Amino acid sequence: MLPPVLLPMLKRVLLCLVVLLVIAIAVSVYVVWRYPMAVFNTLNRHALASAGFVKVRVPSPAGEQTVLRAGSGPVVILLHGLGDQAGTWSKTAGSLTATHTVVAVDLAGHGESQPQTGPLDMGTLLAGLDSVVGASSQGKPVILVGNSLGGFLAFVYARQHPERVSRIVVIGGGPLRGHSQLSLQPNTREEALKLFDALLDPGSPRPAGFVLDDIIREAHNGPIARLAANGVAAFEPYLMDGKLADFNTPVDLLWGESDRMVPLEYAKALHEQLPASRLTTLLRCGHVPQQECPKAFSGALRQILSSPPPARQEPPKP
Repeated sequence: MLPPVLLPMLKRVLLCLVVLLVIAIAVSVYVVWRYPMAVFNTLNRHALASAGFVKVRVPSPAGEQTVLRAGSGPVVILLHGLGDQAGTWSKTAGSLTATHTVVAVDLAGHGESQPQTGPLDMGTLLAGLDSVVGASSQGKPVILVGNSLGGFLAFVYARQHPERVSRIVVIGGGPLRGHSQLSLQPNTREEALKLFDALLDPGSPRPAGFVLDDIIREAHNGPIARLAANGVAAFEPYLMDGKLADFNTPVDLLWGESDRMVPLEYAKALHEQLPASRLTTLLRCGHVPQQECPKAFSGALRQILSSPPPARQEPPKP
């Protein structure tokens, strides 16, 4: 039993602890409310770390690039979409590490990769990716798995460096012109919800209002804004409409059937033009299936990677 003289001191200490706890909770609630996407991304990156992924810094002409790496075996490099970061693979990357060396990349200007400020263009993204491939390849061709912008980069990089890429898997992206009228830089909650209607299956929950507000802020200040500042003309030199007949890298197209940002018709057009491709679809999945339906996505991706690449189909003789 404590001496009576110590009781007032103990009460003051307990009161201070309670006050500090209340302040900590209030600060945490404010951070989650004000910066929900940053919190979401941090949690995803922690999930990768918990799954054994180790952060590695890679020097590059674009500045230091950050990747998260785990596993052993053939190298699979995971490329996220515009405005995203390596944590997007947190629910799926761990399922590949038993059979592959998995490298989840923060593309240049995204996540923790440089440059963090200033202009951002395709040349910078490709320079960062080239350094990551060189540092990760173990002297052998790698497999590129890309979502959205990451899929576009996978196509461009494989065309530029076919000797460094054994195959690519593309989810919701590609080098053909798209026809979506939706802006990736919404100005209102209504516009942001329309964007999510295109990104998600109708049965998937939509973000809360305060999350939409943060997404709007980030779209006008982060990597999306930095890349969009170049205008659509900056992508023209990298498009491959009518030029895919000589694309020799095997391509697996892994597509959410509910994707209305880059719809299934786009994937079918790619499939028809590519000489060596295979199309796999995911029911009730949208544009970012590694997050929206990770179990179905992981199963399909493992099946693809455990199968031989799609064989080249020779055009019919006249």
